[in-house]
Amino acid sequence: MTVDDLPRLGFGTYSEDDRSQWAKNVQTALDVGYRHVDTAQVYENEQYVGEGLAAANVDRDDVFLATKTVHHDVPPSPDEVGEAIDGCLDRLGVDAVDLLYVHWPSGMYDAEAVLPAFDAARDAGKVRHVGLSNFTPELLDEARDVLDAPLFAHQVEMHPLLQQDDLVEYAQRHDHWLVAYSPLAQGGVFDVPVIREIADKHDASPAQVSLAWLLSKDNVATIPKSSNRDHMRDNLAAQDLALDDEDIARIDGIETERRLIDPDHGPWNW
Repeated sequence: MTVDDLPRLGFGTYSEDDRSQWAKNVQTALDVGYRHVDTAQVYENEQYVGEGLAAANVDRDDVFLATKTVHHDVPPSPDEVGEAIDGCLDRLGVDAVDLLYVHWPSGMYDAEAVLPAFDAARDAGKVRHVGLSNFTPELLDEARDVLDAPLFAHQVEMHPLLQQDDLVEYAQRHDHWLVAYSPLAQGGVFDVPVIREIADKHDASPAQVSLAWLLSKDNVATIPKSSNRDHMRDNLAAQDLALDDEDIARIDGIETERRLIDPDHGPWNW
């Protein structure tokens, strides 16, 4: 695997409690076959993700590792941002990550201060690719103007109940990845009649249908999470589910707009 090869179905690691579980979960996910692992500073589990990565019988070079920094409380200076980046690497126990995101464009985030530090980390070999998370098209434009590095990925909530058409089109037009988190709408997709009907048609699970729908779109990747080996395997098998044009059109036609991750500091609430 080269650093430019983003496995389109990765493994998410967010949870609000029992953060230590992610050492075993990451090890299991890698043993099952995942090769893209996503975490973040604010998840408070980078240490455990790093332990799982080290314990797995998989070479580090074969795993695409991504994390995110936040700048809610970090003074907007490149030195402070650089220290935050080093903190992520130290907790993960790695010399470099394949992808580093700005987690939220809020709080004390300032493009002119934060993004040059990301460029510097990339130049120093600590970060191979630069990403953004939870940005609007306008904020993406600003970031792309400031960054020397090409924008590699933009991570947002995306699932059949929040389809993010504008951001998908933006990613395709500017040729970066759109990485979908909460791709199963925290279980919300399981009871959607259209998705259940398509799942029955293909003898698949609603989770597989939802993930396959995401993967049917150019420039879209996704990072479902699970603590259960069987569910990990089920999600990974979505890569082998081929939805037909009618299936995709039916899911595209779902008109629900259900945003689950909606903090006051989200830029769509400004």
